[in-house]
Amino acid sequence: MKLHTLRPAKGAVKSSKRIGRGTGSGRGGTSTKGHKGAKSRSGYSSKIGFEGGQMPLQRRLPKFGFKPLNKISFKPINLDELVELIERTGASVVDFALMNQNGLIGNKDKVKILARGEGELKSIKAEIIAHAFSTSASEAIVKAGGKVTLIG
Repeated sequence: MKLHTLRPAKGAVKSSKRIGRGTGSGRGGTSTKGHKGAKSRSGYSSKIGFEGGQMPLQRRLPKFGFKPLNKISFKPINLDELVELIERTGASVVDFALMNQNGLIGNKDKVKILARGEGELKSIKAEIIAHAFSTSASEAIVKAGGKVTLIG
């Protein structure tokens, strides 16, 4: 085998349609473009969303949605995740830095503590520092003998 003898597999390469090469070819005349109209002419291009003068879809449908500029979005962390973190690290104070070091949150996240897994919290007394708490989560932490502290 040499480079000059290499060929594609049989049937792998198809020759392109020769359009507009006379009526004898079977693809002459209108050159597969139908009859007349802008789309049959050279240089035709339409704008995106143009529907031939009909009111386009993006203008027929109403506007919707709103994104508030000063919305604060929190990263939710449940009590069962905190219990697991406390058992793993043995920390008595769970703050932003500890959660960040253990991969629960990112550097720019704001944290909200939620109450899933409050039953596991009975034996653990820890101070938990976060940006926000659900009422049921803060009640569960205080009931277990812990302390709730909000970050400014």
